[in-house]
Amino acid sequence: MKRAALKSIPLRTLLREPLKVKRLTRAGQSLRITDNGRPLWILKAADVTDDTERLAAVNQILDEVLREPLSNLSLSKIIRDSRR
Repeated sequence: MKRAALKSIPLRTLLREPLKVKRLTRAGQSLRITDNGRPLWILKAADVTDDTERLAAVNQILDEVLREPLSNLSLSKIIRDSRR
């Protein structure tokens, strides 16, 4: 298996062009961040997690909240009371 070479970018590029760095890492490119030619960090894209588990958990919580009885207090009254 062939290992991809790290692309080196100066720290200044990371600070001034974060969207460029974000695009590179999102594409799977690992970056070596350097300061005056000396390596500081290696920046890699985060591991992609399975969104189906997260969505299932969110839906479960939402279902529980929607099953609760409705409040007798109006939202506008709650907001007015909180501002006093």
